[in-house]
Amino acid sequence: MIPSKSLYLPEAATIVRTEPMTNVDRFFEFRLNSGKELGHLPGQFAEVSIPGVGEAPISISSSPTRKGTFEMVIRNVGVVTDAIHKLKVGDTIGIRGPYGTSFPMDKLKGRDLLFLAGGIGLVPLRSAIHYALDNRHDYGKIFIMFGTRDPSQRLFVDELEAWSKRSDIDFIESVDRGDANWKGNVGVITSSFRLFNMFGGVKEINVPLTTFFIVGPPVMYKFAIVELYKLNVQNKDIIVSLERHMKCGVGKCGQCQINNVYVCQEGPVFTLDSIVNLREAL
Repeated sequence: MIPSKSLYLPEAATIVRTEPMTNVDRFFEFRLNSGKELGHLPGQFAEVSIPGVGEAPISISSSPTRKGTFEMVIRNVGVVTDAIHKLKVGDTIGIRGPYGTSFPMDKLKGRDLLFLAGGIGLVPLRSAIHYALDNRHDYGKIFIMFGTRDPSQRLFVDELEAWSKRSDIDFIESVDRGDANWKGNVGVITSSFRLFNMFGGVKEINVPLTTFFIVGPPVMYKFAIVELYKLNVQNKDIIVSLERHMKCGVGKCGQCQINNVYVCQEGPVFTLDSIVNLREAL
């Protein structure tokens, strides 16, 4: 019997919206030509391909609660992503997937959630944030922390502004280096945990009841985890995403292997207690 959806066969999808976000990052909204939903879970990724050029694994940035289309932010870092950046609304690409583990949103119902994103890490984490906000009654307090190198690297600027104004979210943003127009916090985002106890209206974190999501550049994980340990956060309550050099997405090429772990198969989402002893994971 032929499976209804092959792991190796891309589906056609059409670009319905695209816009630049930074000098290297571009937002894309796609719709499968079949009319079906992509069927992803928060935190998963898909392979995006252009015939004759190649394919690249890209995080899905939208929540499955938002029907009809799905969204990605693609950073221009090579031949395939450069070719994707040149596409326009109405152009067709190939989509293979979704693949990988996901953020365990159903298991976290009733808990407080803290999302810590560094730079491009907001892209996969946004899928979980939107899922939580679309099911707001299922969760307790929601904290969102976002940091970038400088204001020019901020993503989803309109959404950041909207989150900062919501009464049911505690939102903190910081940049490593400000500019003449930046009026917000300056400093690495991992140092901002102290801000929760400094500003009026921002509630203290109830550590035993909170699950902490961390997604960002490799250097951020070490410092973020050190700060969480200062709060006595347990490894089981820390969730990370490791998109380590993924390529094929189905465990065949070995590009993402860390010791005996294939990130594309056993991840990219892990709880820290499952990888804390895995060398080179963080």
